[in-house]
This record gives sequence, structure tokens and C-alpha cells, in this order.
Amino acid sequence: METKKELSQEKSTALLQILKTRFEKNIDRHKDLKWENIQPKLEANSEKLWTLSEMEATGGEPDVVGYDNNTEEYIFYDCSVESPAGRRSYCYDREALDKRKENKPKNSVLDVASAMGIELLSEDQYRDLQKLGKFDNKTSSWIVTPTAIRKLGGAIFADFRYGTVFVYHNGADSYYAARGFRGSLRV
Repeated sequence: METKKELSQEKSTALLQILKTRFEKNIDRHKDLKWENIQPKLEANSEKLWTLSEMEATGGEPDVVGYDNNTEEYIFYDCSVESPAGRRSYCYDREALDKRKENKPKNSVLDVASAMGIELLSEDQYRDLQKLGKFDNKTSSWIVTPTAIRKLGGAIFADFRYGTVFVYHNGADSYYAARGFRGSLRV
């Protein structure tokens, strides 16, 4: 039976097949890694599999992008070509959401990411992602905002235009139909 952070056997099997197919189709993202080593880790951690399911359900198309030898964890990023469609039109955080008087978005990026069990990509992670393909050519993605910028009311986002990663700023309370967020997960 499905609980909040656990998938049914049927959904787990279906998700593992989606992830395996994506892994094999995009081998350039993880040339030195083998699916046979990744799947058992996923099967042993139902909460992380649930999180990957949430990433998938919101359009993130999660895929393995690396392995941390120190922690012995596989690293997944949202690898959808554009910012995940099911995670757009959110302001940056709860403080920004609470300050909006009119036309409030449904939620905030940090609240949704936390509920899903993922970490928002940092600027460095976003730049690393762009080395694996061309992402956010028509959309943009909120990224981790330094505390000093956030204290002044701002937040940062990034996109890929003209062959370059651009990092911009906006008010943390802003939201746009073409701006979502990408996350990472360690398994």
C-alpha cells in the first residue's frame, strides 16, 4: 500500500524502468557508471525512490549525473530540457510568498523542494548540468540564493542563452510561467 513516502511495488517497478531507460539513452551523462550498481541502492531506499517519483511526476526527468566517492552516493539532477513544467510559477521562499498581498502563487520553490525531498541546484551545480547538454533554452530555473542577496529581498535564477549560462536576479516574491526550479538528490 502506498504511504506518503513509499511507492507501491507496481509504481516502483515502473519508475525503475523509466530511470534505467533514461540512464541507457543518456550514457554521456555518466560514462563510467553502471546501472547494475545504481538499481540496488534505489531498491534499498524507498524514500529516495519516492522522491525520484516526485521529480518524474513534476516533469524533471531525473537522471544520474555523477558519483561521490567520499559518501558512496549517486547524484541525480533534473535533466528535463526545459525547467520542469510541474514546478513553475512559484516565488522563491515562504517569506516571499507571505509578503505578497495580491496574486499569490500556489507555493514557493523552497517549500516544494523540501516536500519533495530534493535540494535546489546551486550555481555551480547548474553550470555542471549545462556541461551535460543544453538546458533551459526557453525557460529559467531558480537556483540557491546566497544569504546576503536574500536578506536584501532578492533571489537568483539561471538559464542558457547564446551558448552561455546566465545568472540573473529578481525579487524573491516574483514568479513566472517560464521559471521553475531544478533539484538534486543523493542516493
